Amino acid sequence: MLTEQEVMKLLEETEAVLHGHFLLTSGLHSPMYVEKFNVLQHPLYTEKLCKELARRYKDAGVELVVGPVTGGILLAHEVGKELGTRAIFTERDNGKMTLKRGFQIPEGCKVLVVEDIVTTGGSVVEVMDVVREHGGDIVGVGLLVDRSGGKVDFGVRTEALLKLDVKAYKPEECPLCKEGKELTKRGSTGKK
Repeated sequence: MLTEQEVMKLLEETEAVLHGHFLLTSGLHSPMYVEKFNVLQHPLYTEKLCKELARRYKDAGVELVVGPVTGGILLAHEVGKELGTRAIFTERDNGKMTLKRGFQIPEGCKVLVVEDIVTTGGSVVEVMDVVREHGGDIVGVGLLVDRSGGKVDFGVRTEALLKLDVKAYKPEECPLCKEGKELTKRGSTGKK
């Protein structure tokens, strides 16, 4: 069993959780940034985190694990492996989350939705919509990190390995800017 403190330590050691002054893709500034692929690039750490997610749902009757592209693919695979189920992923087609590649969800199938980082929960809701459209029965949502401060509610059992309340500021209101701390742009389009 992994505690939140152990998960945070692992994420900080792999620099998946960074502390500083960051420009987010939203344009807001934050003292913390979560770069999931810094931990997910390590298969043994990914396996360890996913085993903990799977442990939390081992008695939920999960028959299928579904995650969104990109990080959700790795999580679905590892959690599915641990639970002994199939693992599939959703992806966008013309901006809409969908199943492709011949993936099927049998009617009434007990589905666990997994995601790496949640801020607003939008991608998870889209995946849940796809699962329901295909007749799946969602038994829960498993998250590596809930950075919403507990604000997201998916209407089903939700387990997060780490819960963070990450502050974000408008540039003109940012206390880090006022302190003169150097700003770092992060994300898939940013640089360190």
